[in-house]
Amino acid sequence: MLLCRVSAASHALARWTRRSQRAVGLLHPARPFSSSRCHGVSSGEGSAQPSETGSAPGLYRDTVLLPRTEFPMKLTGQKLLDRELQIQQMCGFADLYSWQRERKVKKEFCLHDGPPYANGDPHVGHALNKILKDIRNRFEMLRGRQVHYIPGWDCHGLPIELKALGELGTSGLTPLQIRQKAREFADGAIARQRASFQRWGVMADWDKCYYTYDGAYEAAQLKVFQEMHTKGFIYQDYKPIFWSPSSKTALAEAELEYNPEHVSRAIYATFPLITLPPKMASEEGLENVSVLVWTTQPWTLPANEAVCYMPNAQYSVVKRADNSQLLLLASERTASVAALLGTELESVGTFTGPQLEGGICKHPTISDKEVPLLPANHVTMGKGTGLVHTAPAHGMDDYSVASQFKLSVECMVDEDGKFTEAAGPELQNLSVMIEGTDKVISMLKESGALVKEEHCVHSYPYDWRTKQPVVIRPSKQWFINTASLKDKAKEALQKVRVLPESAKSSLLAMLDRRTYWCISRQRSWGVPIPVFYHKETGEPLMNKHTVTHIAKLFEEKGSDCWWELPIETLLPPEVLKKSKAGPVSDYVRGEDVLDIWFDSGTSWAAVLEESDSKADAYVEGKDQIGGWFLSSLLTSVAVGNKAPYKSLVVHGFAVSEKGEKMSKSLGNVVDPDVVINGGKDLPAYGADVLRWWVAESNIFSEIQIGPTALNSARESISKLRNTLKFLLGNLHGFDPVSQTVDSKEMHFIDQYMLHLLREFSMKVTDAYSEFDAGRAIRVLQAFITRDLSSFYFSIIKDRLYCDPENSLGRRSCQTVLEEVLDGVTRSISPILPHLAEEVYLHAPGHDKEETLFRSGWIKSSSVWRRPGLEEVVEGACAIRDSFLSSIPGKNAAQYDLTVAIEPGLLFELMESLQEEPTSTSSQLAELMMTARVTLTSELPRDLPPDAVLSHGSFLINLEGGVIREDSPYSIAVVPTSAARCPRCRRYTAEEADCLCPRCQAIVSQAH
Repeated sequence: MLLCRVSAASHALARWTRRSQRAVGLLHPARPFSSSRCHGVSSGEGSAQPSETGSAPGLYRDTVLLPRTEFPMKLTGQKLLDRELQIQQMCGFADLYSWQRERKVKKEFCLHDGPPYANGDPHVGHALNKILKDIRNRFEMLRGRQVHYIPGWDCHGLPIELKALGELGTSGLTPLQIRQKAREFADGAIARQRASFQRWGVMADWDKCYYTYDGAYEAAQLKVFQEMHTKGFIYQDYKPIFWSPSSKTALAEAELEYNPEHVSRAIYATFPLITLPPKMASEEGLENVSVLVWTTQPWTLPANEAVCYMPNAQYSVVKRADNSQLLLLASERTASVAALLGTELESVGTFTGPQLEGGICKHPTISDKEVPLLPANHVTMGKGTGLVHTAPAHGMDDYSVASQFKLSVECMVDEDGKFTEAAGPELQNLSVMIEGTDKVISMLKESGALVKEEHCVHSYPYDWRTKQPVVIRPSKQWFINTASLKDKAKEALQKVRVLPESAKSSLLAMLDRRTYWCISRQRSWGVPIPVFYHKETGEPLMNKHTVTHIAKLFEEKGSDCWWELPIETLLPPEVLKKSKAGPVSDYVRGEDVLDIWFDSGTSWAAVLEESDSKADAYVEGKDQIGGWFLSSLLTSVAVGNKAPYKSLVVHGFAVSEKGEKMSKSLGNVVDPDVVINGGKDLPAYGADVLRWWVAESNIFSEIQIGPTALNSARESISKLRNTLKFLLGNLHGFDPVSQTVDSKEMHFIDQYMLHLLREFSMKVTDAYSEFDAGRAIRVLQAFITRDLSSFYFSIIKDRLYCDPENSLGRRSCQTVLEEVLDGVTRSISPILPHLAEEVYLHAPGHDKEETLFRSGWIKSSSVWRRPGLEEVVEGACAIRDSFLSSIPGKNAAQYDLTVAIEPGLLFELMESLQEEPTSTSSQLAELMMTARVTLTSELPRDLPPDAVLSHGSFLINLEGGVIREDSPYSIAVVPTSAARCPRCRRYTAEEADCLCPRCQAIVSQAH
């Protein structure tokens, strides 16, 4: 037999290569499962019919082995919800994480949970994130890894503080009272979120989560802080920072939202040159020149210390045609400014940037103040005049200029965003963004310095919590020098796999943009910065001795002790002695707390100790590129010179069905708990529908949710249940332990199905390994639709329903169905754990106490890939395609088929499916789904006149192309003369109303 010869020759075959070459001349080019295979055939997994035309008459009904199972076709409403909760209870969802942690396995998979913020109810963003993580964790656990996943919450920060205090504000409350209320609020939010995460089926030890307000966590955070301080990465400085008047605290860039619709009152103003640059002074007629500047923040003009020019640009002195005023501006901006002013500007002198050096201007609103012209690389030519008003106290670039040229950095704005006394009596106590701006502009008008005012719509930073504009003002704060960490962080990132790849570029760009990170906040609800200040000098006292002592106290008592304990306990004599500091009476404790991004960014130190402080993956939304991903990277690189993650998965946001951002004002918020339990306009979908929605989505884009997406998910699960019910029904009475058929004894189509099941399992495994649950679903749906429903199920129904119960053919088929059921159930289990466990409760072959998640991943065998097997079945399928194409729309069961193949490889392959020349019950006849098949070397000459002839060829490709043979074949199709058997409905009976020989034997044995 050819199979044996091929096996002996190589024991391994190349995968089929015939997709574009086989079945030459056929109406339907053959492929593993061409759609033509279902011509005239019903898939009907849920059907209880032995054929497509109806059930057997009552006389024989009891002899037909129809599917039987208690597995429900459909679960809806309260029954669905009750069943999911029952499955969670019966199958030990709550204990699963602890169970798998106790297993002795070699490999660990660590997914570090980014802490959601404890300031509100669970939302679909939480569902997207937590379910996405759970799918991967369940997959890794099933394949034998020990999963390390500790859920956590980010518990500090201003939003919690504000919500906890409500309308009370902080007036009259001590820091400890504020902290108590904030803690209570956070605890309530955590309880609600945790209950939802559990209901969604997320696997974790929910009694052992991490919280950023825990003493042990805070102590680990301070150890990182201390090490970074010792290495010189953390320092105190007086410099401009983003300040939120609405929150009265410093903000880091990650806490900003940029409003692209912000409207500023932009102005063009003149600074008269009182000392001309030497080159300009040497030319006649340029005595009364004024420098023209443009700014979108007029309120910063009182703090002006210089006007900056671009060193490599060209500048012109121009004369206004309407009033002869002489203005200095960049040559390339002349045309735009002329159009804006509505007058011609005539150039009367041209100078290079360096030729402006030495120029000194008169301040436009402070009569006795003079400011120099200075070079600066941050000057651009996109807008304005190419000459930039520079207020070191209120701009990051301005501050750099001040540092270089030793300019004053005087702050004229207080914590409420109002001008201080230093701004002068006219401006004092005015809000800089509103009345202060009005007043500065009127002062410019009075001095004759205002040239033009315009409204400018531009992107401006807002406080992400209060949604109010921020200002830049100098303040004495604590910073991390990220510029010195940047190169190491970039190097560490090169070793990190980022999905999608574009997110890595965003991370690198974020690193370049942030030169320092302000980590101090002027609030009560947070981790105190462990610093003491000298009462007289203001000098900070902070070193490894002081911080180590405070960390130990925090670990024992929590950070409330910073306010509860006397300073003598916080700063005991032995610590003062080691620190070489004076008496404790010389010091006061600091009042600032750490930025919450530092809180959460040090989670690797508090949570990942077992995993060598490095996780296999961090999985969060794209907003964390500038948040948790970056703060974790910077702190880990600073302390350990490595990234805290091997891979990053950056997903998109959940949006409404119309693609809009969800907001209560638009009324388009989708509550995940309403999705599960039902509510306004939504039925009860259950947790698995929510999980399917997550899995099926393209997580790297914006992910839409609404009735359409949820109904589609429910429909997909319903179709899947249908298939699973068919499989379970046909396994009734089958015992895998005692009745399994060895693959070598199986029908070839059954062996082939195992081969396809193995391929399916490998594809699904690859998809889950790549965080691509959507691909896993597509692979599953293709396998069910094309390989099972349209092909295998259609072919094997007769054997399943009508062959003797214990026959080799039927048990062979059931062996495959049991393997398919097991493989499909395990393949969906990471996504649909409730359904998978429900199926497993009904499935044969395991102890009732055993659960799917404690029994491993898909068990495919390399034995299932047999040499020559693909060629046998696919050769037959190519012939079947030709046959079905020759009788379009007709029932294949009503025809006899003659297949003529010249002696050779293809003939021998088909002979392995049918050894006798003519048969109604061979494997070839089963594959063709026809009444009778005759296999011959040439077509008979006495074919009836109504015979339909067709021809084709099949390219055999064995041993990686070593054996190639293009084998032609011919077929003749004639209506069968046999009658339909009333039991099996096949046209194999000798006369009407008589049983066919097979059914006759079965019925007689039954009686």
